[in-house]
Amino acid sequence: MRYCEILKTKINVTTMPEVLDEIERRLDALRGRYICVSNVHTTVMAYEDKQYRKVQNGAAMALPDGAPLSKYSRMRGFRGAGRVTGPDLMTELFRLSGQRGYRHFFYGATQQTLEDMRQALLREYPTLVIAGMYAPPFRPLTEQEDQEVVARINAAKPDFIWVGLGAPKQEEWMYAHRGKLCAVSIGVGAGFDYLAGHIKRAPRLMQVLCLEWLYRLMQDPGRLWKRYVVTNTKFVWYILRERVAR
Repeated sequence: MRYCEILKTKINVTTMPEVLDEIERRLDALRGRYICVSNVHTTVMAYEDKQYRKVQNGAAMALPDGAPLSKYSRMRGFRGAGRVTGPDLMTELFRLSGQRGYRHFFYGATQQTLEDMRQALLREYPTLVIAGMYAPPFRPLTEQEDQEVVARINAAKPDFIWVGLGAPKQEEWMYAHRGKLCAVSIGVGAGFDYLAGHIKRAPRLMQVLCLEWLYRLMQDPGRLWKRYVVTNTKFVWYILRERVAR
């Protein structure tokens, strides 16, 4: 797939229909690999941290979850560069799963969030096959625990492993487990909380105007102000600095 390099991270130039087609056609080839759902926050982190940049660029896809990424790609001449958000990708694949028989494993969040999400998903998609769910402890797993988790996931035989640990943990987890799992892993950040009904998506107009971050910030300012205000400022500064340097 085409990509636009943004602050040294290779962000795919694509649309939701193209991504769905790529995943469905190449699902077997993607098993054991991972997909990053990238935004301004992860792109700035990758610019500042070479190891994390290696993780992002090692993905089978780095999808433009953040509207500024697709907008910047269009500014660079990539016409038709769209946005592919984690929550939207999840719901599209859940919708297709009834026809395709896809199996899903959910790794991350808390047990309560997973249970709330399970109930919400089965109300919306009654035939969805939830192959398994696991809320890891809030500490690093021991080597034995990690091996047991890998065995548990593979025994469930999922097609998709949805990873909701937040960035950068989820991408680092997927990178560390590449080649060990029987399914394609997709990091979706707060996607579990959206599906569980714990947080709300921004109105469509705010999404179009690249203001979804502001809506999210208003819901949890104490925890997110630094991520959005500081990181968004850095993103603009780094982009301007690179344009001047060209």
